[in-house]
Amino acid sequence: MPNHPSPPGPFSRRALLTGTAAAAGIGLAGCGSASEAFSDQTTVKQWNLLAGSDGAIMTSMHDQFMEETGTNLKATTFAWGTPFYTKLVMGASGGNAADVATIHLSRLESLSPATLLDAIELDELIDAGLDPEDFPPSIWERCFVDDRIYAVPIDTHALVNYYNRGICAEAGVLNADGTLLETHGVEEYFDLLRAVKDVTGEYGTSLDTNAGWRQFWAWYRQQDGEWTFHEDGFELDDDKAFNAIDTIYRMAEEGLCPRISDGGATAANFENGLGGLVQVGNWEITRFRAFSEANGLDFSMAEMPDFFGNRRTQGDCHSYVLPRHNSWNPEVRAATIEYVSWMLQHSFEWGAGAGHTPAYLPVTESAEYQELEPNAEYSGVVDNVQFDPKVWFAGSAARLPDEVAAVLAGVYAGNTDPEAALEGIKELAQTLVELPNPID
Repeated sequence: MPNHPSPPGPFSRRALLTGTAAAAGIGLAGCGSASEAFSDQTTVKQWNLLAGSDGAIMTSMHDQFMEETGTNLKATTFAWGTPFYTKLVMGASGGNAADVATIHLSRLESLSPATLLDAIELDELIDAGLDPEDFPPSIWERCFVDDRIYAVPIDTHALVNYYNRGICAEAGVLNADGTLLETHGVEEYFDLLRAVKDVTGEYGTSLDTNAGWRQFWAWYRQQDGEWTFHEDGFELDDDKAFNAIDTIYRMAEEGLCPRISDGGATAANFENGLGGLVQVGNWEITRFRAFSEANGLDFSMAEMPDFFGNRRTQGDCHSYVLPRHNSWNPEVRAATIEYVSWMLQHSFEWGAGAGHTPAYLPVTESAEYQELEPNAEYSGVVDNVQFDPKVWFAGSAARLPDEVAAVLAGVYAGNTDPEAALEGIKELAQTLVELPNPID
């Protein structure tokens, strides 16, 4: 499953240099001028996997952090997915990686925290102005491994529902205040899509048919479906998994969504009015805002529809971790924790600009954020985000979601029926179970 694309957006000169250095396999630490300029300051090395508009916003925040704190931050961006996690594992195994790194929280346990990461002490966070009550309990709990804190969540990013107000108004599926009608159950939502399709003449909604894991996991979890793995196999509820797959099949079979659509085409279908809605990640807000400014697209966003009794949705959290150090300089350690705290306390900019919902509750619960359009409309996703299964081959950029998505692409295309898809998913899951964990 590919990660969210980096939507078009402005790049600062520094962001461009960061990405170029990472692509060339070198860090910004190799730039002599930057090192000389901050030679008398505490330096914190940060690694991340955020490029595009996300990266530009983060870079702006980094500049502000350095200006306010006097700390020299050397941030390096690596290619998203496997290249980043490979670099992180290699660096941490040698005890000489960055001081702080940005990961997906779903990948925490696959990084073997006890050997590759340094635990974070609660007192450190409290001294820096953070408290466990500042985070949603379901997300905070995922930051622990063996009763120790190994991650601090930055945001939630999840599958949400964008809608074109003009098309949806014509279809009669908006409330009086211009928000999307809330539906309950598969059939009600299909009726809404049928009304929208009557207006567009093409689709009701646009979906990335190469990223079907997201829909599958959302609809499986809406049924309270569990997928647990153990040494010899796994436990999957066949009936609930079939219901999720069958929903995908029926939506495509009726032409309510495309049969074949990659990430770029999926967004374009929405921008060009071929679909009145689109189910993609909240990070695409930057792309659609840019299109709106140039072409007048009137859109808003809502949480994942209620298909099976609730609005749970597939998602993840960007989170900070401390790669293992052979030894810590106390000043660097303190500056690193200060960086984490500062970024969370200033995450309004991250949410407003990148579309991610800040995990730091004092920001998301503030009056300023609750007045933010359209972010506030889908801010409840913090309570509804569903992480991938807890197993080393699951999570963002991992094999399970990628390989399940490949099976589901055949369902969207009409080449694979739901029964065959379910068996295919179970077979590939068993194959993954039998593989040795490369970190171990």
